[in-house]
Amino acid sequence: MANTTGIKHGGRKKGTPNRMTKELRSILKDVMHQEIEIIQDHLVQLSPKERVELLIKLMPYVLPKVENISHTTNEPLDWF
Repeated sequence: MANTTGIKHGGRKKGTPNRMTKELRSILKDVMHQEIEIIQDHLVQLSPKERVELLIKLMPYVLPKVENISHTTNEPLDWF
C-alpha cells in the first residue's frame, strides 16, 4: 500500500549521501589517478588521428568553453 500521508518512514535521511555512490566515486577517482600518470605513454602508442580525437574529447574537461558574442542592430557598443 502506498504512503499517501507525505510522511517519510525509514530510508536515508535527507542530505545523507548514498554509500554505494560514495564508494563508486572513490574507486573511479583512484582509477583516473592511475590512468593520468600513464596517459602520455598511451598517447604515444596511438595513431595521429586517434591521438587528436582523444585530445578533442578530453579538451572540454580542461579548457572552458568559449561563447560566441554577437552584435545586434542599434545595440550600444561598450568596449571599455
